[in-house]
Order: sequence, then C-alpha cells, then structure tokens
Amino acid sequence: MPLMLASTSRYRRELLERLRLPFHIARPEVDETPLDDESVPAMAVRLARAKAEAIARQHPGSWVIGSDQAAELDGQPLGKPGHRDAAIAQLTAMSGREVRFHTAVCLARDDGALQIHDITTVRFRALTAAEIERYVDAEQPFDCAGSFKSEGLGIALFDAIESSDPTALVGLPLIAVSRMLREAGFDLP
Repeated sequence: MPLMLASTSRYRRELLERLRLPFHIARPEVDETPLDDESVPAMAVRLARAKAEAIARQHPGSWVIGSDQAAELDGQPLGKPGHRDAAIAQLTAMSGREVRFHTAVCLARDDGALQIHDITTVRFRALTAAEIERYVDAEQPFDCAGSFKSEGLGIALFDAIESSDPTALVGLPLIAVSRMLREAGFDLP
C-alpha cells in the first residue's frame, strides 16, 4: 500500500523511518494560522487532519500521515522561534514552569481517516540566563516548537517529562502511528 508523510520535517521523517515501511514525502500547503478563539489542542488536531487530507486529495488511494505539534504555555501557543532572540525569550518564559505539547496525527485516505491527539507535559527546571544562552548557542533549536530538542542537549533543561509515548515530543508519536498503520492494514511487528 502506498504510504506518504505530509511533512518535510526531518524529525518526523527520521521517526517514521524507524518503522521500516517505504514511504514518500510531500509538502502540504496548509495555512497554519490559528483560528479565532481556537484552543491549542484543537489547532493541532485541525492542522494534522488538514495536512493529511491535502496530500490524500493529490494522491488518491494512498494512506497519508499528517501531523502537527503545538506547545502550550498558559493556554497560549508557542511556535517555532525562528531565531536566537525568540528562542531565548521562549525558554526564559518556560523556565521553572510546566508546558504541554499537543501532538496530533491523522492517517487519511480518500475514504476516511484515523486520528489521535497526544499530550506530553514537560517540567522545565529553573534556568539561568547563562544556561539558556549556552543551550541556544550550542543546539540552535530555531525550527522546534518550544525552542529545544529533547532528543539532544535539550534534555538537560528539564526536571521531568510525562508522556505515554516518548517519540511524541520529537513530533510523531510512533506508538499511536503504529497502531493506526496496523488498523489500516500495514504489516508491522
């Protein structure tokens, strides 16, 4: 069965490669602007589905994985910082606080879709300005929601991570994705 990943994220590609299924990558053209009064979890779920369905329409008969992750601090979304100053500001705001990461996945085909929403809670330790700057300069996490890479040096920023799927925080919860793919008829161990 043809499988596609509706994402150009190298993090999601590397995670999906772990399942050893052949797949193709396509860039979904989806407006990621939050809707008025839309909650952070609702936005992640909506965008994951929109990405999967956009590519599924272009490739009839293919199963398409769409995913979106949004960080939430005090009910507000935290996007990808894009540059050093924004990353420092995000990490400063999260210092000593709890941040929720909403990762939504949709597996869609022209005749339907399966969808999940994972919540990972990250407890940041109290960080000094010097620690934040050292981390940002070392890892340059400008393309990561929340300004860190938990699979790298970013793990040193935390007191704890609470999650039912350790890959969710990286951007693609493989436990849930594996379950959806088996349900769709893919052979996995």
